Amino acid sequence: MIVLGIDPHKKSHTAVALEAATGELLGELTVQTTAAGQAQLLGWARRLGSERRFALEDCRHLTGRLERFLIERGEASVRVPPKLMAQTRRSARTRGKSDAIDAAAVARAALREPHLPEACLPGPERELRLLCDHRSDLVAERTRIQGRLRWHLHDLAVKLEVPAKALDRACWLTRLAEALATLPAGVQVRIARDLTERCRTLTAEINALERELTTLTAELAPELLALPGCGALTAACLVGETAGALRFASEARFAMHAGVAPVPVSSGRTDRYRLNRRGNRQLNCALHRIAVTQMRMHEPARAYMARKRAEGKTKREALRCLKRHLARTVWRALRAAETRREAMLASIDPSTQPALALAS
Repeated sequence: MIVLGIDPHKKSHTAVALEAATGELLGELTVQTTAAGQAQLLGWARRLGSERRFALEDCRHLTGRLERFLIERGEASVRVPPKLMAQTRRSARTRGKSDAIDAAAVARAALREPHLPEACLPGPERELRLLCDHRSDLVAERTRIQGRLRWHLHDLAVKLEVPAKALDRACWLTRLAEALATLPAGVQVRIARDLTERCRTLTAEINALERELTTLTAELAPELLALPGCGALTAACLVGETAGALRFASEARFAMHAGVAPVPVSSGRTDRYRLNRRGNRQLNCALHRIAVTQMRMHEPARAYMARKRAEGKTKREALRCLKRHLARTVWRALRAAETRREAMLASIDPSTQPALALAS
């Protein structure tokens, strides 16, 4: 078995091949991120051995094209988190940093962690993730523009007192535009008007994206929306960032991927666990939102928290236990949604069964 670690960049991919049994370096290759370069990489890998496994550093958009190219040709690929690669590189005997050293660290991380989730062909989950990321970018841009607009309003001494968090509401943007219309014409007034209209445009785009995400999530994973405290945006984040719950063999591996599985730090007769700061932080944040909401308004979650507090845990430790419990529930809901979609597609068109098997 050969493991090929790949360090991705925008213009080039560097691959290092290691023997799985001994960790011996078998070869190194750098190719361009073009169709010809991908074909050259695959041909080189196939000449090294018949049994191989690609390990790609999980850098989202940098590895998407190569990942799809390999999976469509029947190659097994796993995604290695960058933090895991960096830890492996720091513990290696080879000092320094280069593309080849990083690629070797990716391969060694895949050897050390044989249960990393295998990559699959993108489905509707990728569309949800792209829409969620785009909405987050627009929200961040609107926040930046609102800050600049408030500084101009302060300097212009506008009589209208705009409350906090009111610049994303149409009624207050209309009142602000009317107040700016009464000021003498000038460069600063013109800039403030442009920023006000930009806030209005961004708010309309953000609201449209939220409605689209709500519709898509209701179609793909209504099981998640049935969970108390899980809204449409949180459910969309869970579906998009998980990228297929069937990739995870157990709920424990999903919890580790989400960074909610506690890390044991026991010694002797002392049993202790500490906070897990690894894993997908977007998934972790989504589970945290559900947990905080349930802790406030869902009676079973309140009883669970009270029981953990009675056991001597602090509020934060009890909340972490609740997040770990929710990871199990979310994983089951995601698997149920994916199984339901596969059964529905297979009943419509039996020819889709091989493609679904490949995707899972």
